Amino acid sequence: MEKSERHCERVFSNGDAYVGNIKQELPHGKGRYTWSDGTVYEGEWEEGKMTGKGRICWSSGATYEGDFSGNYLHGFGTFTADDGCVYNGAWRMNVQHGLGRKKYSNLDVYEGSWREGVQEGSGRYSWNAGNTYTGNWKAGKMCGRGAMKWENGDLFDGFWLDGLRHGSGYYRFSDGGYYFGTWTKGLKDGKGTFYPVGAKIPSLKKWYKSVGYYDMKHSLLSHTSSANLEDFSPKKPRVRRSLSEKLSIGGLFRSPGRISLRAKSLDGAFRVGDPTGEAPLLDGSFSLSFSSNEGQNKFQDQCSLVYEREYMQGVLIKERVRNDAAELSLKNKWRNKSQPKEQRKKPGQAIFKGHRSYYLMLNLQLGIRYTVGKITPVPMREVRSSDFGPRARIRMYFPRKGSKLTPSHKSIDFYWKDYCPMVFRNLREMFKIDAADYMMSICGGDGLRELSSPGKSGSIFYLSQDERFVIKTQRRSELKILLKMLPNYYNHVGAHDNTLITKFFGLHRITLKHGRKVRFVVMGNMFCTELRIHRRYDLKGSSQGRCTNKHEIDENTTLKDLDLSYVFQMDRSWRKSLFKQISLDCMFLESQHIIDYSLLLGLHFRAPEHLKALTESSNALHRESSDEGASSRELLIPPKGLLLVTHEPNSINTLPGPHIRGSTLRAAAAGDEEVDLFLPDAGRLRVQLGVNMPAQAIRKLPHVGAESEEIELVEVYDVVLYLGIIDILQEYNIKKKIEHAYKSLQFDPLSISAVEPQMYSKRFISFLERVFPDQMLKERR
Repeated sequence: MEKSERHCERVFSNGDAYVGNIKQELPHGKGRYTWSDGTVYEGEWEEGKMTGKGRICWSSGATYEGDFSGNYLHGFGTFTADDGCVYNGAWRMNVQHGLGRKKYSNLDVYEGSWREGVQEGSGRYSWNAGNTYTGNWKAGKMCGRGAMKWENGDLFDGFWLDGLRHGSGYYRFSDGGYYFGTWTKGLKDGKGTFYPVGAKIPSLKKWYKSVGYYDMKHSLLSHTSSANLEDFSPKKPRVRRSLSEKLSIGGLFRSPGRISLRAKSLDGAFRVGDPTGEAPLLDGSFSLSFSSNEGQNKFQDQCSLVYEREYMQGVLIKERVRNDAAELSLKNKWRNKSQPKEQRKKPGQAIFKGHRSYYLMLNLQLGIRYTVGKITPVPMREVRSSDFGPRARIRMYFPRKGSKLTPSHKSIDFYWKDYCPMVFRNLREMFKIDAADYMMSICGGDGLRELSSPGKSGSIFYLSQDERFVIKTQRRSELKILLKMLPNYYNHVGAHDNTLITKFFGLHRITLKHGRKVRFVVMGNMFCTELRIHRRYDLKGSSQGRCTNKHEIDENTTLKDLDLSYVFQMDRSWRKSLFKQISLDCMFLESQHIIDYSLLLGLHFRAPEHLKALTESSNALHRESSDEGASSRELLIPPKGLLLVTHEPNSINTLPGPHIRGSTLRAAAAGDEEVDLFLPDAGRLRVQLGVNMPAQAIRKLPHVGAESEEIELVEVYDVVLYLGIIDILQEYNIKKKIEHAYKSLQFDPLSISAVEPQMYSKRFISFLERVFPDQMLKERR
């Protein structure tokens, strides 16, 4: 022992205790530290930090034995969680990183490569039910080349993406049949060939080469199960991380602080095969849904027959039987020839350096990064009354050169204020919005896009790079109203999963050096969809001033009440659910004395090539009808492009988005089952209230001539609807009462927007009932 080292026993005022060697009043050498909550570390120390070999046992019962470095689990070791999970392998900075083996409490086992706590690289996952996947992983999900073998004998060998079959591959059924083809998000998609039992299958070696990858044993992990992980002993690197991430006890003998090392953070990785997780294909029954029409084959005298098939998102659309006496070349047969999708131009203008909003955008991104990073580590809890109101806030100054708490940046100095951070954090959690995804969406490298304002408020709108969130500048009065109604809004949104009211996810204020204040609210984008929105309407139910100059209309123009020439028919049960929710939302807004709200309606037309532009005058329509003659005056129905299919949770992204989190809608036409909307050029879309709702848009044509008055001429279009209630931050205050009194002298009081809340709500619902008529009532008339 060095002269500067000595043995000591100390008990601290907070209940912690240390027994072992010290050097300059810090643990150094071997020693045992016991925290007041029962956590115990026994092992090697270096200048006050756990470094070397050691063992730690948490009060929860979790244990770790292995290498430490700078208070981190770092090197090689074995972690046993309190639920029985055991990980044996490499660690880096408290997370699994490198080669390792993990046995879960449900007896699933993963052996292979880890990166930052999740499976990434090559690995093998064995479910306790008997299924096994061997192949590549990314971010904890099956991704890349891999083979899944089910307990019933079925096997899939091909490409994966986010845990789903995606790309080229072949499926071998337990009875000996084969299907070669392509998959998209877990469903057959594109052309392929099915070989029944007894048919001569093509050479797998040639097929591997044709689709661009080598033999299984050359590309997949083959040594994982037998790898001797104990031979892996990485050198101890120099550890450099921020103080907030370390288990610092530099002041161990100078203050009553304690080391904070929680077992929970060590076992938070995604568990493939966990019944509550997102991993697909957990049992053999899943494969039966793909093979039920292929596994039962009469193959007497059919050994030379094969079936050429074409699928669209799991739906068989074509099949041709061919004689396979001579083996066909497989070159280019397995490439996915998807239909070209309708090109959609990104809305808005990209914000670049020199743009008027450039520095404002940088400030907003810096502030959101800081706030979300500060509030996310706080343990989840129910909101309290103290979490609401203008005093529940986070304030910070961001000098350009940086400070002890803020980084240096390339924008201008500003003050940041984040209102009610715990409330909005819970709202994001309520809608399953991951904190990291939220920051990447708004603060990512591609920046924001600035939209033109559709209203008279003068507000500026920004769109996140992935179009999930809309950020709107606010007036001071709007901010006050939102803070005032926030407790009741929080309760309403929490109680009604299908609410159509705008979803708020953040409320912020930036104060620039010269005193200018800019307020922002972050909202969910109701038009976050892969489909192109051909028409959008802002509907209030009033008529005064509710029309748009026809010479200024383009696809991105938001039209108004008097511009709407369609009515929409949908499934009766959907209409009933829609108006039930609209009534609940209007009752809430009425209780908050809110007016001037509107229904934002977006339309995707399935046959846009047949759609007449709204800029056409009525004279043009008259002229067209006269030229075509009476024989053309009949019901015009463009080709249908909508198909409802039984909901497939594993084939689409079922995570609730920033606009909605409700359940999947059921359709009477599908046997009252939950349904997806199948579109040939877009795949499957989850049908929810206000999102991806199929309907028919009906527009009456003008009558020409006396004989045509006996026939009702209409155009009918298949459409997909997106809708929600927006602009909910205008109170019926003194100013609005004066506006109502003044305009009532000039116009019909019922036609103006500014009316008292009860009348506004009643008129709003009555107008929408005409826009979405009840087909049953119409038939009775």
